[in-house]
Amino acid sequence: MMNKHLFSFIVSALCLIFSSGLMAQTTNWREVYKVKKKDTIYGIANQFGISIPDLVKANPEMAKEGYTLKKGDILYIPNVGEKPKASQTKQVTQSSVVKVGIMLPLHNNDGDGLRMVEYYRGFLLAVDQLKQEGLSVDVKSWNVPQDADIRNILLQEGAKECNIIFGPLYTKQVSALSGFCKTYNIKLVIPFSIESSEVNSNSQIFQIYQPSARVLQTTAEVFVNRFKNFHPILIDCNDPSTAKGEFTKELRKQLDKNNIVYSLTNINSPSESFAKAFDRVRPNIVILNASSSPKLNEVFTKLDFLTSTNPNLKISMFGHTEWLMYEKYDIKNFKKYDVYIPSTYYYNPTSERFITFNKAYKSWFHTDMMQQYIPRFAITGFDHAEYFLRGYRKFGQNFIGSPAQSTYQPIQTPLHFGRIPGGGMINQNFQLIHYTDSKIETIVY
Repeated sequence: MMNKHLFSFIVSALCLIFSSGLMAQTTNWREVYKVKKKDTIYGIANQFGISIPDLVKANPEMAKEGYTLKKGDILYIPNVGEKPKASQTKQVTQSSVVKVGIMLPLHNNDGDGLRMVEYYRGFLLAVDQLKQEGLSVDVKSWNVPQDADIRNILLQEGAKECNIIFGPLYTKQVSALSGFCKTYNIKLVIPFSIESSEVNSNSQIFQIYQPSARVLQTTAEVFVNRFKNFHPILIDCNDPSTAKGEFTKELRKQLDKNNIVYSLTNINSPSESFAKAFDRVRPNIVILNASSSPKLNEVFTKLDFLTSTNPNLKISMFGHTEWLMYEKYDIKNFKKYDVYIPSTYYYNPTSERFITFNKAYKSWFHTDMMQQYIPRFAITGFDHAEYFLRGYRKFGQNFIGSPAQSTYQPIQTPLHFGRIPGGGMINQNFQLIHYTDSKIETIVY
């Protein structure tokens, strides 16, 4: 048994290192270990052929003053000392059976669980379709609620054998799952919004959510390139609750950078003053700094009066993703004012594929999809499964989600990825939904 004074010295030294910020928890570990009743720190380190400092480095909580090893604790075993067993790594080859793990909150206790259950249902519909086409898929699912220690889940049978894992939903669970997937050479698809930088250093990660700053910049750049021959008009909607001022701020920066002259006006401006903001020769493109339905309808009313007295004005509008929720109420105005809506998703409720999917969902689960959410979570799960499982089946570990590797046409959620230097893959999909008199078109960038 190690001398207690020596162990205390090691722990104290590591505490100093951690407090100075010079050491961080490693994600390069080969196993997770559940502490048994008679385990000791020395015994665990000796069992895995590593030093106590290496064990403490991989588990920073051990360096805290007063730490005591308890039965049931979950410890990371770092990838030092003994090399991982052959069974712990996967060959970079195509697989005859795609083994999938779902690690999301799959319960009916709250809104998160209900949404993820719907996502999972859509996922299963895709798996059924793929099986009918001859693709072998083995799906294992784990309920991972917000308060779960995901390290316990990773100890369970089947986790290490997965080719792809979808999850988690919560940011605090990302680090452990990321390290696990990196160790066992598992593709990790993070389907929803998180605040983690793991994708910057883990080549196994596909992060579907795009940070808001990235989307803002892309949207402004697309606007400037597409509407460079239009006259932009920014309307202040006097809405202190909106966050869309960040977009109009970025857009003005891009317009100034490209020497594009624009006009500013206010939703409460008198009709004569409001009309002066519009160009009589060039087409106008209107942008609001608010996304709410009441403000949008106020602007429609304002534009209706303007065009009734100035019928030759050419007016288009550039909206916000939230406007997709108002489509069924405002479709006539969207078409009348040639509306463009930036988004990373869109489904046409009148399309044959949506109607077929909707019927299948009702037939399988004897209920309708949740109505209050856009994007629809069941369709998101369906599109994700179709995209990744087809890609992995064809390319195995070489699947990187590039446009050249996928021909899948989504119902709602298009995907294509680009690699972060030194890290994983991040979704780069961006599109404009364009409403015209004759049709609704999707313009993909």
